[in-house]
This record gives sequence, C-alpha cells and structure tokens, in this order.
Amino acid sequence: MRFELSPALKDHILFSMEDQQGIFFVDTRQGMVIPEEEAERLNEKDSDGTKRYIDLPEWDSSDGYRLMEQFTAFFKNPLIGGELKAALSQSRGVFRAFKNVLSSHPEAEKLWYAHKEKEMRGVIALWYDALREAWGMDSLGAEPEEPDDLVLEDFRFRPLTEDDRAEAEKLHLLCVGERILPGKTFPFPARFPGTFHLAAESSGGAFAAQISAVQEDGLVRIELLEVNPEYRGLGLGKKLLSRFLELLDPGKNPEVLLELPAASDPFSTVLRRENFTPILTTWHRR
Repeated sequence: MRFELSPALKDHILFSMEDQQGIFFVDTRQGMVIPEEEAERLNEKDSDGTKRYIDLPEWDSSDGYRLMEQFTAFFKNPLIGGELKAALSQSRGVFRAFKNVLSSHPEAEKLWYAHKEKEMRGVIALWYDALREAWGMDSLGAEPEEPDDLVLEDFRFRPLTEDDRAEAEKLHLLCVGERILPGKTFPFPARFPGTFHLAAESSGGAFAAQISAVQEDGLVRIELLEVNPEYRGLGLGKKLLSRFLELLDPGKNPEVLLELPAASDPFSTVLRRENFTPILTTWHRR
C-alpha cells in the first residue's frame, strides 16, 4: 500500500533504525512505525493484496561503525581526529569510546550528529524511492544539503578587548610554535587589539580564535588570524575572516594585506574566495 513519507514518519523511522534491540515496521495504513509484536498481532494485507507492514531500511551496528570510520577519515581537526582514530582502534567498547571522545569536544560532537543524521536520512530517502519506483512513481531525489555553518551557530563573535591580551598572546605563541619559518618570529602586535578586530568564543566561553589588523594610509594589514587547534576544521577561520571584512567601510574600499605562513597554504583557497590575490611568495632552502 502506498503511503506518504511525512517529516514525522521520517523522524520515527530514523529513531527506530538506531534501536538495535527491537524490530520495527512501517504501518502503511496508519503512516506510523510499530514494533514487531504489534505487526504480528495485526498480521494482515490490504484490500488490494499488498502488504500493510513494510520493513524499515536496513541499519545495524556495522553500518554505525562504518559511519564512524567515514566521519573520522574526513574530520579536518588533527587533534580530535587522532583521538577518534584511537577510539576506533580499541578491541572492545568502540562505540562508547567514540562517544566519550566527542563528549569532550561539543562542536565536534554536533558535527557528528549532523553527519550521522544526514547519512541516515539519505538511506531512508533511497529506501522510499525504491518503494516509489515499485509503485510506478517518480523518484523524489536527494534531500537538500545542510548549511556549512551548522556548528558555527554556536560560536559568538565579538570585538577583542585589552582584557583578552593574555589569551590572545597564549594563542599567538601556540600558533607561532607550529610554523617552520626560519628567521620569522611573528611578534605579538604592539598595537593590540588594533584598528579592526574580532574574537570568537565557543559555546562554553573558551577563547577560540582571533583576528586583528591595523590601518595605515588606506592599507589594512592583518597581523593576527589564528584559530585554537581544538576548533580547527570547523570553518571557523573562514567565518572569522568573513565577519572581519564586513567591518571595513565598503565605500572606502581599503586594500587588505595578510602574510600567510607556508604551513597555512590550504587557507589560500578561502582568501581567493574573498578576492585576495597573492603578491609575493617566499621560498627557503636549508
């Protein structure tokens, strides 16, 4: 029997797929999910001879593990990614260890749940399209993608203040220590927090990222653009730069200059999207 895959039914199917202890069916007549024992008690067919109760999409612990591997493989933060890989390599308690790592990193945990829901909803969509094809109906196609800044909604962007100096210097020293650039010291800016500036705070109030620039004769020089290692891979640096550029007066159209360390070269893609162009490349041979 044909049935409509309503948002409520889709949510119920997703919830039941994750329940590894029970077996569930879709009651096509009522448009709802019911447990196996109820389907057996009401075992019947519709007047047209079709099954009233339809199996849910297949989903078991191996699918869940595959999803964790997929998420870990593509997770961009090396620190958290390393912890997730270690959790997956355990011989016992893999699922619990994986969840424990994520519970220590709320932003990564939110990304995981968003990724898992998206993938599982994709499985449901394919399952329902297969049913529609059997009914002689057109496919509904894939669901729209979730916005990229799902996790970034939890960050607060605000101006830097003198009270941030200690945290700002701490983050700067950490980032400088990661750069392999002989002869480059990248001192902390003397005119902190600068002419234009922003800080990003996590949902828990942690100092997550900073950007600071000074303006001289129409040229805006970005002296700090740094993200705490724990919050990398979430698009925070990209969002921070975008918010920063919104601070500039579009009428004056100032030039913006940023020195990008070689270790941060992947960020050049973000800069090009914001209409930056490279003007100097420094090469070094030991």
